[in-house]
Amino acid sequence: MSLMLKLSGKVNSQFASVLFRQTRSSSHGFFNGQNGSSKSLSTSSPLQDEVNKRPLKMLRNQWAESQPVTPSQSPLSFNKEKMTELLDHDNHEMRKKFRQFMSDPVMTPMYDISLEKERDIALQRLQRICDNGFISVTDFWYNPLRIFAAHEISAVIDPAMTTKMTVQFNLFGGTVVKLGTERHHKQLLEGIDNLKDIGCFGLTELGYGNNAVEMETTAIYDKDTKEFVINTPTTLAQKYWITNGAIHAKHIVVFAQLEVDGERHGIHGILVRIRDEDMKVMPGVRVDDMGHKMGLNGVDNAKLYFDQVRVPRVNLLNRYSDVEEDGTFKSQIKGTRNRFLTVADQLLSGRICIASMSIGGAKACLTIALRYAATRMTVGPRGKSDMSILTYQLQQRALLPLLARTFAMNLTLDHVKDEWAALQNVDDVDPMAYANVVILCCAIKALVGWHIGTVTTVTRERCGGQGYLSCNRFGAFIGSAHAAMTAEGDNSVLMQKVSKERLATYRPKKLNPVAEDLNDDDYLNFLLEARDLHCFSELGMKLMKVGKAGLFEAWMLKESDLVQAAALAFGEMLISQQVAAKLETMDASLRPMIKELRRLYLLDAVQRDLGWFTAHELMSPGSARNLNEAVADSCRAIAPHSLELCDSFELTDAMLSAPIALDWVDYNVGDNRGEVEPPK
Repeated sequence: MSLMLKLSGKVNSQFASVLFRQTRSSSHGFFNGQNGSSKSLSTSSPLQDEVNKRPLKMLRNQWAESQPVTPSQSPLSFNKEKMTELLDHDNHEMRKKFRQFMSDPVMTPMYDISLEKERDIALQRLQRICDNGFISVTDFWYNPLRIFAAHEISAVIDPAMTTKMTVQFNLFGGTVVKLGTERHHKQLLEGIDNLKDIGCFGLTELGYGNNAVEMETTAIYDKDTKEFVINTPTTLAQKYWITNGAIHAKHIVVFAQLEVDGERHGIHGILVRIRDEDMKVMPGVRVDDMGHKMGLNGVDNAKLYFDQVRVPRVNLLNRYSDVEEDGTFKSQIKGTRNRFLTVADQLLSGRICIASMSIGGAKACLTIALRYAATRMTVGPRGKSDMSILTYQLQQRALLPLLARTFAMNLTLDHVKDEWAALQNVDDVDPMAYANVVILCCAIKALVGWHIGTVTTVTRERCGGQGYLSCNRFGAFIGSAHAAMTAEGDNSVLMQKVSKERLATYRPKKLNPVAEDLNDDDYLNFLLEARDLHCFSELGMKLMKVGKAGLFEAWMLKESDLVQAAALAFGEMLISQQVAAKLETMDASLRPMIKELRRLYLLDAVQRDLGWFTAHELMSPGSARNLNEAVADSCRAIAPHSLELCDSFELTDAMLSAPIALDWVDYNVGDNRGEVEPPK
């Protein structure tokens, strides 16, 4: 017999003996309330044989108290209301009222319905929100952070409706506000708020997404009639993925190549009517319904074509550029590319909207999964179904790093919101401050967009077969997550922009080495800073070496991995730094928990790229071997608080609506056909 087989047999025999002894000992004292010291056995539970039959809300409430260290005994205990206030960041009263409003039964999700009904429901829900004044396009003037608050909360209950909201109020409405002038505001702002004037944002074309500056749609000025002639010259020029366009919109901001007397002046936005007051498609306009998608089917997406459609000269959104009646073109902005960046500026706030929606969805998924894990009883040490799966290390390791990342990203997103808001309604914007906001908006949208993709996949899997039921919500959030990865800038392309813009002003700084110690958060943060420094320094050197002539080939064909790695390194460092900054100013009672959540985020970030840190000799093999246990220790510390951390999101039962987050036993008493509300 080989040495390996002998060792294997010996280990298996020893393991079976230990397991047998633990199983026998667990039947004495611990399960019937005797010998309180036995609570140190972390894999056990104090629940009785009949625990699987207890009310699920009771199981949730008892779970934390069944842990070796209960929340009340833990140094990480925190005030839930103060944590909610920290995460909400702004518009606290509005958020409280909006959550209650979104808990109305009319918002309860429905699943086995037609495409037409799903679209009608999305519009009706958005109409209720508008009728009750929870969002206004004028918030961009008076309270821009309110826009993002509405997006985060709405996305928890209906991501499709929220997608219609973000186009109506940010992309369409916000563009009218920011690029239009008084003549456009008088005509449309009231109708935007009350949905009498639903609109679209016509930027993307079939052949031009990330390179939209080269789009083909034209807007040629006719001096004789004082009109612009809007035309779609080729199939590639059709406006594509146009939200609200298939059914509900009357208007579209068409982005087109502006031409006067044969001279092109770059991309400009022009208001075009696509339906009349009776909702009949206007002459010269062709609307193709894009139909069923893999998700967000409450959104009516369309392809739009324009065949020599004439609109009045005054429909040009003319805050920065205008065409006078005689055809004279004037602009405050020099250069066609700069004009494009100005007219597409609403994409920046759009990226914050998508990040806000994604944070809301991540919070919902994690709350649903953790609530279910606390109440789903399965095999314990005695072989009986008397242990919550949330007690298992497998469950904690899968879910708790994602929970920590959600908290860290929430606080960083709040920073990005503040930086963006500080530049709104300001006459003279500092170019460096604006460049920084561009980087921040691109980075946070990509990172949070990818994050919700991971969250939806992992939470669905960790909920087993229950996670596959539509009524438990993960399917809807998976569809929303994939939209977030692509809409308003493909995440990987946005990360290219992060690297490009940061390189433009990057100056390497000397880092002070920190002694290697996995118990030291400063060392973990140093690893992220060192990775950022190394990636950007290496990228800068390689681009300098190839020069201007070799720039495209290096950037797009040879160094793409390094470009992406540099942007990710910056983004993950940014998150660590922003949470550290928040720790300095937050309520003292929250610091221990936020510090531990940041620690788990740091450990997880390092573990995800462990090969890089060891290859670059920033971490020894010994520390690398111990890293996984450090992550597990942090998870064990946070686990007893996990449900309370989710409670701090302030998501009502009605907003969650998933049966597995509520009483999934009662839900399955009768025939429910997979609906939250059984069919009448």
